[in-house]
Amino acid sequence: MKIFFSLIILIHGLIHLMGFVKAFHLANIEQLPQSITKPVGLLWLLTTILFLLALLFFLTDKEFWWWFGLTAVVFSQALIVMSWTDAKAGTIANVLILIPVLIAFLNTRPDSFKNIFETTVKEQLTSRLVSENLSQEDLVNLPVTIQQYLRFVGAVGKPKIHHFKATLTVKMKTKMNGKWLKIEACQYNFYDPPSRAFYIKSSMFGIPFDGLHIYQGNEATMKIKLASLFLVANAKGEKMTQGETVTLFNDMCLFAPSTLIDKNIQWRVIDSLTTEATFTNAGHTIKARLFFNESGALTNFSSDDRYESSDGKTYNNYRWTTPVKEYREIDGRKIPTFGEAIWHTPNGPFVYANFDIGEVEYNGEIFE
Repeated sequence: MKIFFSLIILIHGLIHLMGFVKAFHLANIEQLPQSITKPVGLLWLLTTILFLLALLFFLTDKEFWWWFGLTAVVFSQALIVMSWTDAKAGTIANVLILIPVLIAFLNTRPDSFKNIFETTVKEQLTSRLVSENLSQEDLVNLPVTIQQYLRFVGAVGKPKIHHFKATLTVKMKTKMNGKWLKIEACQYNFYDPPSRAFYIKSSMFGIPFDGLHIYQGNEATMKIKLASLFLVANAKGEKMTQGETVTLFNDMCLFAPSTLIDKNIQWRVIDSLTTEATFTNAGHTIKARLFFNESGALTNFSSDDRYESSDGKTYNNYRWTTPVKEYREIDGRKIPTFGEAIWHTPNGPFVYANFDIGEVEYNGEIFE
């Protein structure tokens, strides 16, 4: 859909050159038999430039692109009205371009998910960091598997994690035989106290949507808006918060292993490669099992305390697992960069998501 709108902006913008060419007698434009003065011809040229700038900023994901797009549409429509008989068909293109322009404008409002996400994160980034490295002494009371994992990822001797930022490319589907939907995601996790902000954006059937997961204090919510305007999902409540507590702990295991020294985690050894954790946060307690290989790498995570919900109203309690692989070093720490999210339903395992981790930044001081 981005390519579709880009082509419309490009073609429609270049068509406005005809008015400039006509006004300055650079060529015979039969499609515009009506005479055009040179000052008006310059307006046609200016409109072309505005459309091309809007296209450039649109393709490079600049938030302010909509301003150039809206200005270009206003100029364009005024010129079309002045040459209505010859140029009225251009109104259709202006209406089509106006759709992504208005959606981009809505994303600039204070109550947009994007701005709420940024505000939530910036408020927590104001806290002052205490620089302290994870030491061998911090590992003394941990199970052997967790100690080996922390050494495997290179956490020992590195600064303890206060927060991190991660960007991910996620593929999701809502049905076992459904089609994959590509989603771009950005998340910030904080650990003093624990919180999580997760922002997604994508499109379905050509219509953009975005979503926001917030876990802060003792409450978690998940909301999704269509075209940045229509709320189509609003999940909250006890089951939602419990499920997101599992997600919070999962993130600790995968992205921020040094946080596993947290006093709110109780450990129970199952065997030489499996350990069970009981994690409590803000009055919510969950259990999970961590599976490791002989090298010390975490290979899978399993919990029975998370709930599947496609609409935020109906919840199903299925086992949830996240097998991971492809460890590589990012920002000085080794983490798995590919994983799957699986619901173990009565009809069999349902791989509803897979994720590729792009960038991870630890203890950054500014919002980017």
